[in-house]
Amino acid sequence: MVRCRQVTAPLDGVVSRMRALDTALPERDGVAVFNRVYLAVTEAVGRCIDTGRLGDARAAVTLDVRFAERYLAVVETAADDRRPPACWRPLLQFRRHPGVRPLQFALAGINAHIGHDLVLAVVDTSRALGCEPTDLEDEFDRVGDLLGSLEERVREDLMPGPDLLQVADPLTHLLGSWSLERARDASWSAARALWALRRLPDLAGEFADRLDAAVGLAGRMLLTPLPG
Repeated sequence: MVRCRQVTAPLDGVVSRMRALDTALPERDGVAVFNRVYLAVTEAVGRCIDTGRLGDARAAVTLDVRFAERYLAVVETAADDRRPPACWRPLLQFRRHPGVRPLQFALAGINAHIGHDLVLAVVDTSRALGCEPTDLEDEFDRVGDLLGSLEERVREDLMPGPDLLQVADPLTHLLGSWSLERARDASWSAARALWALRRLPDLAGEFADRLDAAVGLAGRMLLTPLPG
């Protein structure tokens, strides 16, 4: 199936920007670790659109691009020494810490992006397409399924070997305390709540700020430095 370039061009644009980051960032940098994970997800979404597996291609591309742009804006903010959202600050602060493992970096980035950015991306997409968040539920679920399969691969690729796990038992305890499935469920509920508050801007802003802070707290715990 040939892509409709008019529909998928924005997705190609964010993929190009993530590939450029992959080339520019040091391999061990915490943001680079997450970027590789997220690039693989976004490329997988593109392949699904090519084969018609994401249903409404326009809605899927709009959601995925709005989602990716949230992350890319954070990277630009950090590069310009501006203050990023609270959910991303732990990863940016600890991105070069020698006591943080690559798997921790990857999951902390996924936590920030799913727990906070996806909520705002659903609301952004609903506004852009003139629809309710519930109209995007199929696209949300399909992208979430891709993330779930990728999380499994990330854990397999980045999890230390059995000998190290026996020595560094805190790592298995730490990573076992976070669940992508629970984060997705919470993100969907938060998006619907934020949409319901759209005509109460002060309350909506407070809700978004508190969500940002809560997701940041979880990210900080995921990035607890561990002994080598």
